[in-house]
Amino acid sequence: MQLYNTLSAKERETLIEQAGKERLTISFYQYAHIGNPTIFRNHLFIHWNELDVLGRIYVAHEGINAQLSVPAENFKAFKAHLDSISFLNDVRLNIAIEQHNKSFLKLKVKVRKKILADGLNDATFDVTNKGVHVNAKRFNELIEDPNTLLVDMRNHYESEIGHFKNAITPDVDTFRDSLDIIEKDLESFKEAKNLVMYCTGGIRCEKASAYYKHKGFKHVYQLEGGIIEYARQAKDQNLENKFVGKNFVFDHRRGERISEDVVAQCHQCGKPCDTHVNCANEACHLLFIQCEACAAKMNDCCSNGCKEIHGLPYEEQKRLRKGKSVSNKIFKKGRSEVLKFKK
Repeated sequence: MQLYNTLSAKERETLIEQAGKERLTISFYQYAHIGNPTIFRNHLFIHWNELDVLGRIYVAHEGINAQLSVPAENFKAFKAHLDSISFLNDVRLNIAIEQHNKSFLKLKVKVRKKILADGLNDATFDVTNKGVHVNAKRFNELIEDPNTLLVDMRNHYESEIGHFKNAITPDVDTFRDSLDIIEKDLESFKEAKNLVMYCTGGIRCEKASAYYKHKGFKHVYQLEGGIIEYARQAKDQNLENKFVGKNFVFDHRRGERISEDVVAQCHQCGKPCDTHVNCANEACHLLFIQCEACAAKMNDCCSNGCKEIHGLPYEEQKRLRKGKSVSNKIFKKGRSEVLKFKK
């Protein structure tokens, strides 16, 4: 039995279009002890492949972190399978606010050392001693309290296009970078202030809240379900939405609009814009913000150099990038020197 993708993204895209059926974009995580992540990984792949699940799933000894899409007609079967796994029974599912049938085009279930690259030595603190989970209503109350420090636990390219009002948004490239910076910046408030954190779906705050409690913060809170669940509760309960702009998501949509505010700017011309794109030059693939006018002018590229390469015959492009790695660009999102209006 093949436990990997047999179709390319293009082939899968065509099949999705031909099927013409609604798909749901879902994310969830759960910390749990998994004795053999490889066996668990294979189990998931076999069952989810049969249900036409697509997505990016990380499995480790410490649990699972999943972002995926599933045909709406298969959702009940998918949920039943989750519930058949003891530690995933009734796990909270974050269902996307804005659906897109092509949010994922392959099923990738990978075994990792950790489900979140946090750079922490979990053995040095109690990871189960987490902060207080709060819903959208309580979150709104807390962040109106002058004794509260609201911290965005995401990266610069995420908070650049959307964030909660008055939030501290660390200018960092990775989650692991933010942990020590936030602790240092808020050192003098450890005992007196409320530390309220949020992220996309909650997983980063899950670990960070325990870490900060270990570091001496006395009043630690985290937004249950992250921005995704907050937006849903705010709409369903008619609460004031205190999030401005888009919520960055890690799939082909790249963002969900939470409010009509555009808080970012095109990295090439500086006009208001919050649309993330990848440079069309496959040897670059830089993630940056580009407006429609600049996309047309630059042929979907980040620079004139990439535009020239992208205009070459495809085989010539392949020859030029052969043996070269673009991994050094992986955290450059929006920071490249070729971009004039970058954060």
